[in-house]
Amino acid sequence: MKTQKWFSGIVLVGFGLYFILKNFSITLFPDFFSWATLLVIVGSAFLFQGYGGKDYGSILPGVILTGFGLHFHLVNKLAIWPDHTGTFILIIALGFILQNQKTGQGMLNGILFLLLAVLLLFYQDILGSLTFLKVSSRTLHTIIPVLFILVGGYYLLSKNRK
Repeated sequence: MKTQKWFSGIVLVGFGLYFILKNFSITLFPDFFSWATLLVIVGSAFLFQGYGGKDYGSILPGVILTGFGLHFHLVNKLAIWPDHTGTFILIIALGFILQNQKTGQGMLNGILFLLLAVLLLFYQDILGSLTFLKVSSRTLHTIIPVLFILVGGYYLLSKNRK
């Protein structure tokens, strides 16, 4: 980080407010006093550092920590909020895409994570729509992870990637 002014300031103020509210038993919402709230505070500090401090490398961890913290707060409170692995991948994709807006890097990762999130979130629907292939779902369950490994291996071993 260039200067940690924003990050340090937000973390200290956020944790200070958190502990004052806890000491005086002031609850803003149910389950406020949890590690998920601390994730949101640290993630917000990264986001302020990223945007306010023009340290754009902090955007990705900021989105991930804030998103995961919000996920853990919302997952049991909103019926429409998905409790699924794909949600975490979607949050990571959002982080890469937002970071790309400022740095011009990471869009391929963002798109790959976004595609993976969509696949995970709608896996059963996608499998159901592939019935025209005349392949059993068991075979598809085997082929899809192998495809991930092959594409990831190619990405790791390719000499022409940036």
